[in-house]
Amino acid sequence: MVPRFWRKIKYRYDLRGSYCENCGNYHYPPRNFCPVCRRRGRVREVKLPDEGRVLSYTVVREGEPCVVALIELDNGVRIISQLSCDPGEVRTGMRVRKAFRRYGEDGEDGIINYGTKFVLAD
Repeated sequence: MVPRFWRKIKYRYDLRGSYCENCGNYHYPPRNFCPVCRRRGRVREVKLPDEGRVLSYTVVREGEPCVVALIELDNGVRIISQLSCDPGEVRTGMRVRKAFRRYGEDGEDGIINYGTKFVLAD
């Protein structure tokens, strides 16, 4: 029953944001109203681009090294995400694409959690 619950959360498995038809701005995470136009905006949910570039990054070195990056998607939306790569491979400005990867698991015999991370673009 729990796995079905997680599959229904589309934001966990896809990049979803919002788009304001009034001002043309994209937002992530999705908004119920546009923070620029406020209540005048006409907001709709959209699928965000699968690719972008690294604006900035840091390497977390607690246990196994983990790269966390500020990524600007091709439509200008900025998100923070983990990169699945060796820390020595990352450079500011490099192209990345979204990938479905393992986040972790709930205990030794628990549910394995998956979601969106980014990898180096080919």
